[in-house]
Amino acid sequence: MFRLYDSATAEVRELRLRKPGEVGIYLCGPTVYGPPHLGHGRATLVYDILRRYLEWSGLKVRLVSNITDIDDKIIDRANRESRPWQEITHKCESVWFQAMEKLNVQRPTDVPHATEYVDHMVRMIGDLIGLDRAYVTEDGVYLSVQSVADYGLLANQSLDDLLAGGGDREVFGAGNKKHSADFALWKFSKPGEPSWPSPWGDGRPGWHSECVVMSLELLGEGFDLHCGGMDLKFPHHENERAQAVALGKEFANHWMHNGFVVDAEGEKMSKSLGNVANLLDLMDKYDPRAYRMVLLQTHYRSPVRVGQDNIDAAVSALAGLDSFAARTASVVGDADGRVLASFRERMDDDLDTPAATALLFDTVRQANAAIDAGDASGPGLVQAAREICAAFGLELKQASDVPADVAAKAAALDAARAAKDFATADALRAELQAAGWMVETTKSGTSVRR
Repeated sequence: MFRLYDSATAEVRELRLRKPGEVGIYLCGPTVYGPPHLGHGRATLVYDILRRYLEWSGLKVRLVSNITDIDDKIIDRANRESRPWQEITHKCESVWFQAMEKLNVQRPTDVPHATEYVDHMVRMIGDLIGLDRAYVTEDGVYLSVQSVADYGLLANQSLDDLLAGGGDREVFGAGNKKHSADFALWKFSKPGEPSWPSPWGDGRPGWHSECVVMSLELLGEGFDLHCGGMDLKFPHHENERAQAVALGKEFANHWMHNGFVVDAEGEKMSKSLGNVANLLDLMDKYDPRAYRMVLLQTHYRSPVRVGQDNIDAAVSALAGLDSFAARTASVVGDADGRVLASFRERMDDDLDTPAATALLFDTVRQANAAIDAGDASGPGLVQAAREICAAFGLELKQASDVPADVAAKAAALDAARAAKDFATADALRAELQAAGWMVETTKSGTSVRR
């Protein structure tokens, strides 16, 4: 039984499926106005690991992840740079998927674009107005949050508590609202801005209206799981949910949120703080798999700091796994059932990837020891480790790009050891290591890897 923390109920509970054997997931995708940062990378990797594990478990997963291709940030950048807004969105979306490909993130089943669903959003807003749960002002259309009895569910606070926590801060657009927490469903466009027709005036949808329409259109009412970063829980996800509730529709059955990527001081990385690390730069400098490894070793709900120490440790861990894959490439056998049962137990407990990753490394150690000892348990352990890596989305390298002169030195090292000329063997090992090669010597001989 797969159990997952639910942000709405603040408890770890079973992920109950609307249709047995199938999972419908909605993941808030990127707003395409700039390069992806580490926070974006974490969100996509966490849910890629979730998806892969569910599929490995035998479930059919439909993952819908949108592209927000109309938004104030996009318009602001287009105006600053005097460029067509479509040029920015097309370029940034292309960069986004290039980054996802490098991270080995599977493409979502569906990638809806907000601009493709504007007509649907207009119809939804009209329905809310007709139900007297939304109203028109001089600058747009707003949802009346007081018409939603449990508004604040995802923040685990009542509407009054939310407002009390806001102190005396100025609320944007408050002069046009009936209530300070009401939010825009439709924004009337200013001259020169992109716009679409509506019964209330030309404009564009509010951000919160985009995802609720796309998720319901593609996954239907009562879909299984809604995902995203912790920063989206409130107000974005709460406001999505509020619109569905106001329409009398059943929305997501379960809510999942991943923790922040933080800087050295523990501060959330964000563009407003100016301390964002570009995801593309990280992947240019390091093996892209290293970020996946860092996140596997951190629980998805915990904050994670990405620094030189844990990236280097991840690179080292991957080198060990690659070496294991290379030396066991010809090993065949059925996966050890006890290891896989233990893996399931850990992953089914709120996607506990740190415990599952520790199991992977322990299994690799046991497999290496069994192979060295000629133990019959070796093949089963090897295959179990492969299964875990597949469920994680970790593609191990069995590269054979070893130049002839390097291979000759490795063979000479083995010959020196056989002749008990250990001084020569040690010298050859040092030469290979100095040239950037990992050298592993076992009973079956010496293997080298970059």
